[in-house]
Amino acid sequence: MPAAGPALDALDLHLLDLLQDDAALTMRTLAERAGSSPATCQRRIAAMRASGVLMKQVALVDRQQVGRPLTVFVSVELDRQNDALLRQFEQRIAAEPAVMACYEVSGEFDFLLVVSAASMQDYHAFTRELFSSNHNVRNFKSMFAMHCSKFETRVPLAAPATARA
Repeated sequence: MPAAGPALDALDLHLLDLLQDDAALTMRTLAERAGSSPATCQRRIAAMRASGVLMKQVALVDRQQVGRPLTVFVSVELDRQNDALLRQFEQRIAAEPAVMACYEVSGEFDFLLVVSAASMQDYHAFTRELFSSNHNVRNFKSMFAMHCSKFETRVPLAAPATARA
């Protein structure tokens, strides 16, 4: 079981919520909205970055508007699984810009990928290069997104549990 992350208090969670809404907020605005000082907020955010709680700050781009309208969920079954082969597959996937997410999963398949492509031809070339040429990929199945009614990057955060008397 993975180790729990650092203890986060109410201010940390509030800052994370604010940053999830708008990572471009100035430190002064963050401090005002969090009810704290800019220096305290800056220290807290730096500590959350250093601990890995705050992974990165990014801009969300509309895939349709930048010419990548095809979203594909790909389940991948490997022929052989051991630590070295799983890591090798993950490293290969991590190097692929078209792969938006890669999950190792339980069940019938070993991995579930989210792939963004400009066209069916591009996706076909992607599968030929990544799966057909990989001798350890036994099978893959593609599911094409027809419509996206919700896409969220926000992680729901609960207030920290308080000690009970």
